[in-house]
Amino acid sequence: MKAEVGLLTRNVLYRGDPETSSVNQYGAHIMIHSPGDESSIGRICYIEMKDVGQAFKLGRYPIHFHMIGTVHQSHVIGNAIHQTYNRAITTHGVQYFTVQHNVAYDTMGHTYFIEDAAETNNYYDHNLAIKIKKSMSLLNTDQTPGGFWITHPNNIFTNNAIANGEAYGFWFDMKEHSTGPSFDVNICGFNDKLGQFSNNSAHSVHKYGLRIFHGLIPRTYPCKSLIYDGDYEANG
Repeated sequence: MKAEVGLLTRNVLYRGDPETSSVNQYGAHIMIHSPGDESSIGRICYIEMKDVGQAFKLGRYPIHFHMIGTVHQSHVIGNAIHQTYNRAITTHGVQYFTVQHNVAYDTMGHTYFIEDAAETNNYYDHNLAIKIKKSMSLLNTDQTPGGFWITHPNNIFTNNAIANGEAYGFWFDMKEHSTGPSFDVNICGFNDKLGQFSNNSAHSVHKYGLRIFHGLIPRTYPCKSLIYDGDYEANG
């Protein structure tokens, strides 16, 4: 038999209050935010995070990159995140972000969370999520959580693994347009292209390893109607 194995300890420990965090579901968190492309650089690497995230609090995730835009120089690599009360790593309103070689264990809600459906060209590689638990304090969808909750298809997912979750492994929950503070009628993830999804695995989950809902129907012009023929229009 083969099993998923992840090392949860690191030399540097970042944690909430060991006496009260688990009782109150109120832990430590890291948010990186500044408006404008490349206006912040965040590199979080090879640390252990325990008793993190805050239930019933929007945006209070263990690691949260928030509404920056393009972040070519930022990454989250090699971390161990466990005993969390509100997800593990959230990508919100950022593009060209790297999330690689992380381990998440005993998390509440969607573990690797892509929030507004405006997040594109991000790279998720060799990440692990184990023991994904439902949450009644977040979105309705967190009552049936996924190891990855993916709202825009144009991202890269390679060599990731999910094991032991209360609902789904990888959940593609496409949106007609981006939502929240990223709302834009010119972003149409439901009909946009899939970046890459290869060599990922999900097992020992209570529902589906891979769920595509509400749909993924790529086409050349994602925000145009089916009768639109841009090539014909361009050529007269």
